[in-house]
Amino acid sequence: MERHARGSALGVLCVCLIACNIAAGNAPKTRTDSRGNVPLLGQTSRWYGSDEAVRVGGNVLLWQRDSGGWQKNVDMGGVLGTKAVAALKKAKSRTDSTLDNGATHTQIRFLARVYTACTKAGRAGERVEAIRAGCLKGIDFLLKAQYANGGWPQFWPAARGYSMHITFNDGAMVGAMGVLRDVARERPEFAFVDAARRKKAASALAKGVGCILNCQIVVKGKRTAWCAQHDEKTLEPRKARSYELPSISGSESVGVVRFLMGIDKPSPRIVESVQSAVAWFDQAKLTGIRLTTKKDPSMPRGFDRVVVKDPAAPPLWARFYRIGTNEPIFCSRDGIPRKTLAEISHERRTGYSWLGEYAARLLTRDYPAWQKKWAPGRNVLKR
Repeated sequence: MERHARGSALGVLCVCLIACNIAAGNAPKTRTDSRGNVPLLGQTSRWYGSDEAVRVGGNVLLWQRDSGGWQKNVDMGGVLGTKAVAALKKAKSRTDSTLDNGATHTQIRFLARVYTACTKAGRAGERVEAIRAGCLKGIDFLLKAQYANGGWPQFWPAARGYSMHITFNDGAMVGAMGVLRDVARERPEFAFVDAARRKKAASALAKGVGCILNCQIVVKGKRTAWCAQHDEKTLEPRKARSYELPSISGSESVGVVRFLMGIDKPSPRIVESVQSAVAWFDQAKLTGIRLTTKKDPSMPRGFDRVVVKDPAAPPLWARFYRIGTNEPIFCSRDGIPRKTLAEISHERRTGYSWLGEYAARLLTRDYPAWQKKWAPGRNVLKR
């Protein structure tokens, strides 16, 4: 779920690399963010075949649990001392592997890129082969963690509470399915994956798509979008944390629709699902308002977030909508739904994403291109 932990990044796991570890001479330049961290999936193709990438790959393998998955919100690139290595080896049996906040599927992609780049550059050896093995173990984690109905929990193998639910929040399920789709399609960075795993990935992918379609919320006979999490047995919308109530998600549903749009030669059921969700996004958009951040020394964090009227503002979408009415939901940690952002606590008002231009590019760029190709003459957007 969404966190503000040090070193974390939604959808992308970052690692901290220090300059003294970057080889001199012709070594590829390491890209860093404003914090000096290096995104695992934000480097040049040449970097992934470098000594530094292999070193980081070794760290990533140390963090990998026996289950094949990884923790979230961990910097994995720093130089590890003897005690740290020993501690990580001792923690291998922990059952805290997750798909939350980009964990596991990010590391799988990273290891695949490093192995592919190394083999392309003619590099071999135990360290490179270990990276390959770790990547395959991560893929096996995804295959094992999938429910029989096609969904994925937030944590595996020791999910409890709301982490047992089928999780679309923070791109967890879509992230897992994206990896399996690339494996099944034998994308270049996963070309080394054996035929047996590719076959399993294709089967898991088909089950996952079926789960997505079955989870789509129906209101008065019409398909809408998805909750951030659904019951792992009944597929009904479910709450997570106290302020994340059963609802239709104006944020997580965007990633789900984009994933469905990425399916080649979609079935009529998939086309209907995309069309219905896009129509719902169009109906649920909020116009004439703007979310602003203003300085306010009287507040604990020195600022506040307020909604102001602005006829010229671009459309916004709420993070959560009440099922059946499409009314935006705002909530403090007391779990009581409110109608406006101003009604909830300052801590939640400024510490969570409640409104955003979540579906803007989906409706203005992604959908028109998809609709022209797969549903010509059936544009569901209001003109």
